[in-house]
Formats: sequence, C-alpha cells, structure tokens
Amino acid sequence: MKGNMGKKSRAKAEPKELKIDLGCGPNKREGFTGVDVRQFDGKVDVVADLRKKWPFADGSVSEAHTSHFVEHLEAHERIHFVNELYRVLKPGGKCQLIVPHWASCRAYGDLTHKWPPVSEFWFYYLSKEWRATNAPHNDGYVCDFECGWGYSLHQSIMARNQEYQQNAIQFYKEAAQDIIATLTKK
Repeated sequence: MKGNMGKKSRAKAEPKELKIDLGCGPNKREGFTGVDVRQFDGKVDVVADLRKKWPFADGSVSEAHTSHFVEHLEAHERIHFVNELYRVLKPGGKCQLIVPHWASCRAYGDLTHKWPPVSEFWFYYLSKEWRATNAPHNDGYVCDFECGWGYSLHQSIMARNQEYQQNAIQFYKEAAQDIIATLTKK
C-alpha cells in the first residue's frame, strides 16, 4: 500500500502580497518594501529612480504608500508617477498618497518642492472618465483611479467642531497641513 504516511505534507506557500513604500527615505513603512533613489544606510529595499520605469511587473502590487514624495516631482514626472502606479497596482489596489496642503507653509518651506504645489483638484485628473469629459487635452495620463481625500489639520483646529474645521480648511491658510488621498485602481 502506497501512501504519504510518515512524509510531511508540503502545502504550497501562498505568495506574499507585494506592498511598496515609494520614496520612503530612511523611514520605510512597516510591512512594505521600501523604494527610493538612495540607499539611506541600508533601510531601502529597492533602489530605483521613480521618474523612470519602475522595477515591478504589471499588476504585481497589492498596496502602495507614498508620503511627502510627490511634491518633489516636476509636473510631467507626477503624471509619469501616477501612470506607473496604475501599471503596477492590481485591479482594486490602493495607494495612500500624502502631500503638503497647498495652503500650508509646508508646501513652500522646502525649496526642493516643485511648482505647482499639489492641490485637491489634481485628483480629478486621475480619472479617465473625468478627463474625457473635462480635460481631453490631457493625453499624457493613462491611469484610471477612483480618488478620495481628507486632511491632517493644524493642532489648533483639531479641537474645534467639524463645521468650524470645514470652514477653516476652505478659508484659512495653515488650517490643513497635509492632503491625505486614497487612490484605487479601477
């Protein structure tokens, strides 16, 4: 009688989901593969120039994160960034993208930030349907994301009620410190 008695069964290991932290610098997000143009004392897993084609296969990334990186890119490099992000994400894959709010000195204080600062309106351009209707001249984009965003607020605004916070975001410089967006690949 032939059988597996005495032999260990070897279940096929599930492939680990690839999660990438883009432009991570020395502060890679836990559980993510850190990607940056510099090594930063061995804290970066993949050294790559994100202004060029990324070293990941199409549809191979389940989740991405980028914090305070996109504002360092020129306008055409930002378009390349979202197109590459779209290419490497799996359908339904998400990216949390954090940038300084355009009305905060955080957007202007670092002279390595590129003009223009990132504004909420940019996220509309990341939808193929929206571009076709409202900006057909923007043919550099190939991405198609659903986007939502919110804000990190200045400490003095945090304790106020939601109505005050919304009014402050709209009318007061420095109320919103960062824009925190979630991009989901359609």
